[in-house]
Amino acid sequence: MAISRSQLVKELEPGLNALFGLEYNRYDNEHAEIFMAEASDRAFEEEVMLSGFGTAATKAEGAMVTFDQASEVYTSRYTHNTVALAFAITEEAIEDNLYDRLAGRYTRALARSMAQSKQITAANILNNGFDTSGSYNGGDGKALMTTDHPLANGGTFRNELSTASDLSETSLEQALIDIAAFVDERGLKIALQGRKMIIPKELQFTAERIMKSPLSTTPGGSSCVCEKRHQRDDEHGYDSRRLQS
Repeated sequence: MAISRSQLVKELEPGLNALFGLEYNRYDNEHAEIFMAEASDRAFEEEVMLSGFGTAATKAEGAMVTFDQASEVYTSRYTHNTVALAFAITEEAIEDNLYDRLAGRYTRALARSMAQSKQITAANILNNGFDTSGSYNGGDGKALMTTDHPLANGGTFRNELSTASDLSETSLEQALIDIAAFVDERGLKIALQGRKMIIPKELQFTAERIMKSPLSTTPGGSSCVCEKRHQRDDEHGYDSRRLQS
């Protein structure tokens, strides 16, 4: 339905001091700090997870070499969606408006809506990272955050704490330890480090205290240990980001 004069009654009369409500400060493109964006001209894109080889075995003199096999593990498909929003204005509403160019005003508002839609879509991946209903499962058939991601060697690995915990100095340190212990599909260790903290708005002050306090935030904790830890954080460029939902 088009925007008509009946929805813009006050803008048809002289005497208004200002129009407001459509322009606010915006969040930056925070999804760009988390996800990689790629262009595509296809209906969908697929990525295949490959499995390499396990550790080499010691071979006795004259013995046969042990052969190993590499394989495809799973395929992830990304199906593109079209996000669209539009508006229409009657000719009379445009001609009789006394204060502003309606098309320009609502075009800017439309751009704001589209930009926020992109942020929400990106945030949904993390906001539903623990969803076990299957709607947000990855290529391995598991939720993004789980304790039993299957590996090609028959084992599993976890990318959440073994015991669920709120954000704290202790839980953050344990998460960094767990990240450093990640392995590939064949159980080989991979060199990973935590580089960015992504938090909801409710935890922004907790994260500030943990990352920037010169003293330990743990009751009875050592200030010397905490100061050394923050020096390490700075060296590796740890950062905290707040993602809107």
